[in-house]
Amino acid sequence: MSDLYREILIQRETPVTNKILRVVLMALVALCAVAGVLITPLLLLAAIALGAVLWVFVIPKLEVEYEYLYVNGELDIDAIYSKQKRKRVAGYDMQELEILAPSNSHALDSYLNGQGVKVKDFTSGRPQEKSYTLVLNQEKGREIIKVELDDVIVSDIRRINPRKVNLI
Repeated sequence: MSDLYREILIQRETPVTNKILRVVLMALVALCAVAGVLITPLLLLAAIALGAVLWVFVIPKLEVEYEYLYVNGELDIDAIYSKQKRKRVAGYDMQELEILAPSNSHALDSYLNGQGVKVKDFTSGRPQEKSYTLVLNQEKGREIIKVELDDVIVSDIRRINPRKVNLI
């Protein structure tokens, strides 16, 4: 048995809402700074504190890249915020796989209509990119994961669980 190690880096397209939010937050900080200069220095301190909080906690999370690390049937997903901070967001064992299919496949219809199912999207958000949906039975319940895998990983998952991979 050969070992398979693959890394895939997916740049998530920044949604328009995040771009608008960034502009609104910066305008709010600027407005507080101007009000602080013209009205009272207390607002200037509030603008500095608000700007620092936004710069450290909010704005870096608006730009996200996902890194998939696939090693011998285990898929780990990391989120990289503003190309600076990495956080492990998920880890999955392909032995828990219930079905893997392209995201537009009708084989997923019965799973997507279920109540109380967690759906996690780790794709780029571009509709022209080929994405797959994995349905996994986790300890906390069923999870639906959307990812953009390459053909090498899909064929290895098919080698591990041939009956659970639907490529139609």
